[in-house]
Amino acid sequence: MNDESIDDGAEEKMTSLIKNVTQSAEISAQELRFLLDCREKNKVHFTLIDIREIIEYSTISIKGTDLLLPTSNIHTCMNQLQKLKENFLIFYCRSGNRTAQMLQILRRMGFTNIAHLSRGIIDFGGEKLKNAPLPKNMK
Repeated sequence: MNDESIDDGAEEKMTSLIKNVTQSAEISAQELRFLLDCREKNKVHFTLIDIREIIEYSTISIKGTDLLLPTSNIHTCMNQLQKLKENFLIFYCRSGNRTAQMLQILRRMGFTNIAHLSRGIIDFGGEKLKNAPLPKNMK
């Protein structure tokens, strides 16, 4: 098998995965790791958003997190989220409970390209960072 056919297979898998994820609004840890790998190779674009509190993020976060929007002050960030409405957004929290609630609210607001890490960061086996610098939106 040549590299081109591998890329074609990955591209097809990625397209199918995104379609399924946006329909179900859930992404597994394994699927997120695959999409993070694809994004690193510039094959896909999405925004990974942590909705936990700053202290939780500082303790441990998923490598590749783009935004930190803590639920305690998410209301102050709604304009920022509205600007991202057409993008593919993936949210995560500790266990998936906060993000599941967040997605219900966002769906009512008309967001369609959204998903959440179904079992949160506690189930994520990919690369995590301790004491990561705050994402650019929090500086």
